[in-house]
Amino acid sequence: MSEELVNRFYTALDDQDGDAMAACYHEDVVFSDPGFGELRGEDAADMWRMLCHNATDLDVTHEILHVTEEGASTRWVARYSFGPKKRPVINRIEAWMRFADGRIIEHHDTFDAWKWAGQALGLPGRLLGWAPPMQSKIRSTARGQLRSYQRRHRS
Repeated sequence: MSEELVNRFYTALDDQDGDAMAACYHEDVVFSDPGFGELRGEDAADMWRMLCHNATDLDVTHEILHVTEEGASTRWVARYSFGPKKRPVINRIEAWMRFADGRIIEHHDTFDAWKWAGQALGLPGRLLGWAPPMQSKIRSTARGQLRSYQRRHRS
């Protein structure tokens, strides 16, 4: 069951099906990554809905490193174009998940934020992507985009 859940989650991401991804999450899910920071519940689910909604050329592959009934660790790669300049990004991500009630209740992604910033933002990202103010700006922008998405897609 747990391996099937993980595969369903990443297959939905590759298919750009944010609702199917959100269905894999427990209502009390806690998600974190360098780009958004920590998100909980519907915010975490809506992040995936937004990313899938906005994706134009997303390609995702994943590998389950370890899985039990309690949780899993994975390595996954997202390839896509970012922003108005359509800069190519290859993001290599390590993930850890914990399960409850047949769903994902904790999900933590880690990746090299400086490397991501260099690819996604060009020269400013390469020069300043390591700096806390730049990382804070990236999180702030991502959360602002999420709030805007939520206003447009929630009744």
